[in-house]
Amino acid sequence: MLKGLLVSIEGAYDTLPSMEQRVARYILDHPKDIIDMSVQKLANETKVSQATIVRMARSLRCNGFKELKLRIAADLALSGEVGDDYQLFRVEGDTEELIKFVSHNNAKSIKDSVSVLSKDSVEEAIRRLAAARKIGVFGIGASSVVAEDFKIKVMRLNKWCEVGYSEDMQAIIASGLTEEDAVLGISYTGHNEGVLHAFQVAKERGAVLISLTQFGSNPIAELADIPLFTSNLEKHYRLGAMASRIAQLNVIDILYVGLVTQNYEENIRALERTKLAVKQPKL
Repeated sequence: MLKGLLVSIEGAYDTLPSMEQRVARYILDHPKDIIDMSVQKLANETKVSQATIVRMARSLRCNGFKELKLRIAADLALSGEVGDDYQLFRVEGDTEELIKFVSHNNAKSIKDSVSVLSKDSVEEAIRRLAAARKIGVFGIGASSVVAEDFKIKVMRLNKWCEVGYSEDMQAIIASGLTEEDAVLGISYTGHNEGVLHAFQVAKERGAVLISLTQFGSNPIAELADIPLFTSNLEKHYRLGAMASRIAQLNVIDILYVGLVTQNYEENIRALERTKLAVKQPKL
């Protein structure tokens, strides 16, 4: 089963140029062979230029072909830890099968998404969010549910955080931000025009842009200062934003816990205050 960089290659495949897709397909079909290959030999096997191979490696956020090979070798060494692939839903299945199907795909989505999350990017996102005076969160449709979850968590830490649920509100929030602020843009595809427009407005205002999209090339991630990714291997099995939403919420929880630890004592006090406030009798 795929793991780590191999998950990233499969997920990004459709966004790669045709010549890079040729290299990606060869790697996915012959991962063990790649480890001992030179870039020249791989170029000969796939009938592309060496520069194409290097570009593909960089598209996958590797420094070059050497790092790509090392990461694939690590993936293969850990391949025994990976569970089954995403499962297809059978209409004629019973309730027990339904429970297992949904739970398996949700767990699989989280595992695959951990493989495409950059530790350095997560650390930088947490640092910039903690330092931000204001945080704007943008997401439309199913992504707005994830955005609202992040807003509630952040507000419990006594930080200003606002969600734009419509394209107009996102643009209005973005127009009021400054270089002291941060934006989190959430879009599974990375192509939502409303989020992209708000990102552009926020960038003009100097705010730091953090994106959360599927892995691969997309306009929102490319505009972001700090792109964060979830796996998109569920795309062939989607019955709606299910496992992908779970993976996004997992990243949101990672960012939230990271924020708590940035100023732990003060944040714990803030959490206690909000806990007491919601427990008090309502008049």
